[in-house]
Formats: sequence, C-alpha cells, structure tokens
Amino acid sequence: MSENRILARIRRRARLPVGAGLALGIGDDCAVFRPTSNREDLVFTTDLLLEDVHFKRDTHSAADIGWKTLARGLSDIAAMGAEPRFCLVSLAVSHDLSERWIDGFYSGLLALARRYGTPLAGGDLARAAKIACDIVVCGSVPRGRALLRSGARPGDRIYVSGLLGGSALGLETLRGRALKRHLRPAPRLELGRYLRQRLAATAAMDLSDGLSIDLHRLCMESRAAAELDAPLPVFPGASLDQALHGGEDYELLFTLPPDRNPPAFFNGLPLTRIGFVRRGAPGRVTFFGRPLPPGGWDHFR
Repeated sequence: MSENRILARIRRRARLPVGAGLALGIGDDCAVFRPTSNREDLVFTTDLLLEDVHFKRDTHSAADIGWKTLARGLSDIAAMGAEPRFCLVSLAVSHDLSERWIDGFYSGLLALARRYGTPLAGGDLARAAKIACDIVVCGSVPRGRALLRSGARPGDRIYVSGLLGGSALGLETLRGRALKRHLRPAPRLELGRYLRQRLAATAAMDLSDGLSIDLHRLCMESRAAAELDAPLPVFPGASLDQALHGGEDYELLFTLPPDRNPPAFFNGLPLTRIGFVRRGAPGRVTFFGRPLPPGGWDHFR
C-alpha cells in the first residue's frame, strides 16, 4: 500500500461530473472552482470527526464514518439554505488499518456525495495514532439570501424538522431504526432551500449538538430569548432528555414570522412548532416557563 496508489484509486472513483463548476479536481496542489456568475455567495463549512470522540470503531464501519463525515458538512450547507458545490476531505488513519478500510471509508462518503451532487475535489491523506476526518464543503446561495442564525425576531415562531433524540437513542441502544439514524444521518438540503425560497425563514441552523444548546446559540446570535411552549416531536423510544440534549439529530431548527404557516409535512418530514421568540436576555431559553440551561455536547465543558 502506498499513498500514490490510494490517491489514484480515489481519483478514479471521484470523477468530476459535467457541469459541477469544477475546472480542476484531484491531482494538483489545489482544486479550481469556477463560479457561474457573480450573483451568488459561496458558503464554506468545515468539520472534524475524531475517533473516540465522535465515533468508535466497534459501532461504526468504515463506510459509516465516511458517510457521516460528509453528512455533517452537508447539514451545515442545508441550514444556510444553500446548494452544495463540492467537498474536500482530509483523512488520517492509524497504522493498523488497511487499504480495504480506506476504500470502505470513501465508499460511504462518495455514496452520499453522489446522492446530493457534491463532487469530491481533493483533500489529504496521512497516518496518525487514531482516525481523524476533516471535511470542507463549499455551497452557493443567491447573493444576500443565506439563512443566518441572527435573523430571529420577537414574535417569530420556532420550528424543528423531523423527530428529536433518535441519534442519542441509537448510540445508547445500538439497535433498530435509531441506530441507523445515528450512523447514517440525512442532511436536510431540500428543506433548507424550501425554507429560503418558499417560506422566507428568518433564521435557521442545524441541530448537531442538541436542541437546548443550539437554540441558545441561535438566540445569542439574534439577541433574543425563546420560550418552548409545545410538546417536542420525540423519536419513538427516546426520552425527553435525549430530545432536548442528545445531539447529532442533524434536523433543522428555524424561525418564521407569526403570519407564515408552514405545512405539517415537507416531503414526508414533519415540521413542528415548538415555541416562540421573545424579548429578553440574549440566549435565555425557557421550557414551559422554567429555565432551560444549554445542555448537549460541548467539547470544552
């Protein structure tokens, strides 16, 4: 096994589709992306997936890790209401892992990349003590139209997509539909564009670390407070604690003006009103009148 051989295999599997906007992909020091117009903003996100922090080898296959690496980045693109354009991935693997494991990783990543039209344009390979994956995703959105965390205003209604707590339940039980939600999250790209184009959402973000901490972050950016005053859409079998603090659901949290009523479902995905934005100390969240401290995942807590 050699780095050149691995890179050649990846390059063959990650051929650039026609019309992707990429003038040059894997093979040079940089990829070259050529925007089609100056009427769009490019959005970029980066995310780390680390062994024994975000996953363990005995629960995640190589393909699961590849899928989840890209899904995390695509979920951020969805939250901006953007369209993915390409991705870059850097992968460090431990010395005991074989070329077959690396092939499995890229099988999972490229399966999701093909599903959402996100060509792999480059990256890096290295050896390390443990597995580490770094994903960069570029997306585009009409100029000045990206959904931000900072746009929520008092009176706006707060919504979430899907069911909450499923990933945390899957990590705890390691079985059933919940485990699939944990291993193979589905980025809500179509919903993000719908929120921007049709519903004119005032703010949005993805639920990666848990509803309690992510809503706190949205309120901090919007300089507002929030009241959760409706039952949460909880994944079957999950606890309320998992729905509030579990993290890694990768659903969308968004706000709408009070005169805008979304459908109950979008392409079969439930959209549930869970509260409203109000005036108050920035970042303060209450749950049926009681303070809800930001729980969920914090690397530095």
